[in-house]
Amino acid sequence: MSVDVSELVRLRSRHPEAVAEAAARRTRRPLLNDTGRLMIVAADHPARGALGAGGRSLAMANRADLLERLCLALSRPGVDGVLATADILDDLLLLGALDGKVVMGSMNRGGLQGARFELDDRFTGHRPEDIERLGFDAGKLLLRIDYDDPGSLTTLESTARAVDAMAARRLPVFVEPFISRRDGTGRLRNDLSAEAVTRSIAIASGLGGSSAYTWLKVPVTDNPDDMAEVMATSTLPAVLLGGEVGGSAEEQAGAYEKWRGALQLPTVCGLVVGRSLLYPADGDVAAAVDTAVGLL
Repeated sequence: MSVDVSELVRLRSRHPEAVAEAAARRTRRPLLNDTGRLMIVAADHPARGALGAGGRSLAMANRADLLERLCLALSRPGVDGVLATADILDDLLLLGALDGKVVMGSMNRGGLQGARFELDDRFTGHRPEDIERLGFDAGKLLLRIDYDDPGSLTTLESTARAVDAMAARRLPVFVEPFISRRDGTGRLRNDLSAEAVTRSIAIASGLGGSSAYTWLKVPVTDNPDDMAEVMATSTLPAVLLGGEVGGSAEEQAGAYEKWRGALQLPTVCGLVVGRSLLYPADGDVAAAVDTAVGLL
């Protein structure tokens, strides 16, 4: 579909209540359908200042283009829903693109990409009460832990309290954990070794006073053959995250193969993938999304 930016601006400026009205009349569905699998398209990167995709540093900066890609992805068979921040979800509500879809609100975006305070990842996005008020279906939060950075402790505690608040509302929360560290240039890197991912899953699984509504959102390890042992760390349901995939068709095909193997594991229930599907190497969003759906 073609996005009319002028109409979105007209609604936002003259009828801001239209967002809440659209949320109230949105047709909802269960988190999982009859297959028990979940395919979510992610688009919460811009709020963290992470606008790059496919080798272009500002690929996600054009909002109309991003919305058109999201609407196309959401229209494909087998796509269950979307993960995004309030600004993007508000636009999609106004566009009528969220009926019958799973809607996941992104909760902490304060750890801006490249900032010195990146690991003090404050909850600047959706609050549990926002997700409940808008009738959304789940929340997602990012938990990066650097044993040398005190900011990780702040994020760890805030994450636990968010898990508690979501459980109190009987709302699923997807926790995306990493063991991270800064390289010689000061850039934050996520450790995808089997040991690090195992440790991050163990930490995330134990947060809060109840794990009843906690899901995990986990990466595929550097060696995909390690995933069976890594995922044995917890009985919490999990989805795979797409992560940063290189800009070539070969790198994208390699990512699909990594996901394919991990999706066979008993705790892995689906995929949450963003940039690699919305900005594929060949530009064909529909084909990229359909390929990912086929893995499920």
